[in-house]
Amino acid sequence: MKPWWLYKILKVLAFAAAAALVLGLVVMTLWNALIPELFRGPVLSFWQAVGLLVLSHLLLRGWGGRCGREWRHEHWRRRFEEKLAGMSPQEREVFRAEGEHWWGWCPGERQAPEEPPQKGSL
Repeated sequence: MKPWWLYKILKVLAFAAAAALVLGLVVMTLWNALIPELFRGPVLSFWQAVGLLVLSHLLLRGWGGRCGREWRHEHWRRRFEEKLAGMSPQEREVFRAEGEHWWGWCPGERQAPEEPPQKGSL
């Protein structure tokens, strides 16, 4: 019996290494072509470019993957729905009116288009 999972792991590692190589070279090339000339910044080596790429990924996307963001979105959506379910109809109407004030529209309602002005009137 062949250890198919070992081949799969090796494929993933090879793909990750190739992606790191290509992305590192792209970042290094773009940085060295633009930053020293425009801003008198330093020239980067390959490993500094890979480090910059990893740092920007961590700072901009965070530690969690895609599942973490979906979980947070679902968490806040669930809390919002619980809050709305706990409101009386009068409280929901006040909430809707405040939403119209802050955001300029209400998702449940469509506003009729305004009529064009009549000729001869200002």
